[in-house]
Amino acid sequence: MPKNIFTRGRSLPLNRKHKIAVAGVGTLGAAAVALTAVPASGQTTTSEAAPTAKVAYSTEQIQDVHAGVTGQLAGASQKVASIEAKQEAATKTTSTKKAAAEKAAEKRTAKESTSRSAERAERAEAKQFPKKSYADNLDGWIREARDIMKKHDIPGTYEGIHRNIIRESSGNPKAINDWDINAINGIPSKGLLQVIPPTFEAYHVPGTSKNIYDPVANIVAACNYAADKYGTMDNVDSAY
Repeated sequence: MPKNIFTRGRSLPLNRKHKIAVAGVGTLGAAAVALTAVPASGQTTTSEAAPTAKVAYSTEQIQDVHAGVTGQLAGASQKVASIEAKQEAATKTTSTKKAAAEKAAEKRTAKESTSRSAERAERAEAKQFPKKSYADNLDGWIREARDIMKKHDIPGTYEGIHRNIIRESSGNPKAINDWDINAINGIPSKGLLQVIPPTFEAYHVPGTSKNIYDPVANIVAACNYAADKYGTMDNVDSAY
C-alpha cells in the first residue's frame, strides 16, 4: 500500500506522479465545461443569436393571439350590433303599439264624450218636449201626423185633413180604389187619403213608416204632396 502523501499538520512536496494526476483532473474538468457549452442540435452557437430566435418566436405567437382576439372582437361587435338592432326594433314596435293604443283610447274617450253629450241632449229634449202618446184612431192619427208635419214645415189644419179623409176613405186606413183611372193603369189609390204608390214614395217623409197603409205615414205623405201642388191640404176639396 503506498504511503499517504498528507501528514497531520503539514504538507509534503508533490512528486512527478502526483503532478501528473492533478493535471489529469484539470483536463477532465475543462472537457466537461466544454461539453456543457456545446449547444443542442439546430441552435445557434453564438451568444448574440439566441435572444433573436426567442424574439422571433414570441412575435409569431403575439401575431396569432392578436388575430384571434381581433376575430373575437369582430364577432362580439356583430352580436352587439344585432342585439342593439333587435332592441331598437322592439322599442319601435312598443312605441307604435303605445301610440296606437293612446290614439284608440282618445277615440273611445271622444266617442264616449259625444255619446254622453247626445244622451244629455236627448234627456233635456225629452224633458222639455215630453213624447206624446196618441190614440190609435182617426183623431190620434191626425194629431200625430200634424206634429210630424210641423217639424218638416208641412202646412195643413186638423179640419182640412179630417174633411179630405172622410171624403176619400171614410176613415178606413185599408181602403183601396179599384175602379178609377189609376186602378185601370195598375196603380190604385190606397189608404186614408187615397194616395197612389208612386206619389207616396216621392213625397214620403223620413221617420215615418214606408208602408202606404200606415195611417200616419199616409196622411203626412199626402199632405206633403198637397202642399207642393196646392199650397196646403186645406185647399183640396175633391180628387187630387
